[in-house]
Amino acid sequence: MSEFITGPGEQGLYRLAAGTLLAAFQGTTAPEWVLRELDNGLGGVTLFGFNVADPGQLSALTARLRAAGDPVVSLDEEGGDVTRLAYHVGSPYPGNAALGAVDDVELTRSVYRSIGDDLARCGVNLDMAPDADVNTADDNPVIGTRAFGSDAGLVARHTVAAVHGLQSAGVAACVKHFPGHGATRQDSHLEVPLVDASMELLHARELVPFRAAIEAGAKSVMTAHVQVPALTGNLPATLSPAALTGLLRGELGYDGVVVSDALDMKAITDAYGLAGGAVLSLAAGTDLLCLGPLPTEEDVRRIVAGIVAATRDGRLPVSRLEEAAERVARLRAWFGEPRQVPAGENVIGLTAARRAVSMTGSASPLVDPLVVEVDTPPTIAVGDVPWGFSPWLSQAEIIRVKPEAADVPGILARASGRSLVVVVKDAHRYEASQTVVSALLAARPDATVVEMGLPIWRPAGTTYLATYGAARANAQAAAELLSL
Repeated sequence: MSEFITGPGEQGLYRLAAGTLLAAFQGTTAPEWVLRELDNGLGGVTLFGFNVADPGQLSALTARLRAAGDPVVSLDEEGGDVTRLAYHVGSPYPGNAALGAVDDVELTRSVYRSIGDDLARCGVNLDMAPDADVNTADDNPVIGTRAFGSDAGLVARHTVAAVHGLQSAGVAACVKHFPGHGATRQDSHLEVPLVDASMELLHARELVPFRAAIEAGAKSVMTAHVQVPALTGNLPATLSPAALTGLLRGELGYDGVVVSDALDMKAITDAYGLAGGAVLSLAAGTDLLCLGPLPTEEDVRRIVAGIVAATRDGRLPVSRLEEAAERVARLRAWFGEPRQVPAGENVIGLTAARRAVSMTGSASPLVDPLVVEVDTPPTIAVGDVPWGFSPWLSQAEIIRVKPEAADVPGILARASGRSLVVVVKDAHRYEASQTVVSALLAARPDATVVEMGLPIWRPAGTTYLATYGAARANAQAAAELLSL
């Protein structure tokens, strides 16, 4: 029994409060405090790349967690740039931008079915995917290739395909980030982004994929820490009753589980704190609170205590916690339905990446190639996942340069008499990357440029490959095309 329980009447309330939390922890084995709190009613866990070494280790970890309680075991496995299963090597699946570029909903369904199978074999039952944002801001710092595209109809049909694919494998989809993060130019990990859209525009654009996902039976929806003045006033949507209860529950009729985006993001903690944000989010209509990777064991205890205190002073009705518990119980019952999980490898990821990659111009046969990868800082959502052409171009010399410190004359001298391939990621967002590429192309117009982010900035007059993502599968597909 937890040390927060001070009397026999408190145990049920503690379990209700703890049942709303998805905690995180460091390392590849479950700490004793997590196992103890699962026994005391903790809702579940969110796993990150630092929790995953390989499929066997992850299966053992999730089995240990299940032995301690009945947890929701979640992680972000979007494919493409955002991967936790393949955090140390890069995803074998292309992400949403590549799938949207192909625009074959059956391919998207198959990719997500394969992702779901991978997760199910490892004991994960909730995938915080797909990303249903309509990415209308080219310089969006947090969505980008995570979105299927900028057209609401395209995003909606692929979101539905992704939901069907994941859930056919017995893994719950978590469609994100409601009511839409695609029109933002700020990163909610660092601040509260603004979506300056009217309710009419929200309905015509941002909400289209979410409405479709709800009709498709999505088991959960994730909130966004975005401020939409027309809807949320000065609150982020994660804390907004108008967004979660009025719009999502009421107008859109959604009765599945609502999951918060990570509460340790500065968009929440800077203004409300962890416990304060947790209480406000639950009151607004959230059922499960993703705490993110930063909160410690002591933080988790304080959050539970804060939720319990809020029920006592009337800020949070006990009935709201009971409602959340009932929805999560329905989700757990769905997890328990019998399903067959296929064994073996699936090559659908590489197939999809090959279909997505495109070439403008024509590439000459590579001669002793020098590949220059222009470094791009990782986003918080993606993390430090490996990207680039190693090991797919075994005949090439591959170097990585920081754009601000790139020795262009030295690179050109090194590339003399050799094929030159310049690799960038989201060059449209980094002027320094554009400067390096332009300087190299001025001397070597025969060079090939490979864009592994969104293909928005395209230098004229050169052979140009667009992969629509930097996953391992994207790199392999591009390398095959260059080697033809």
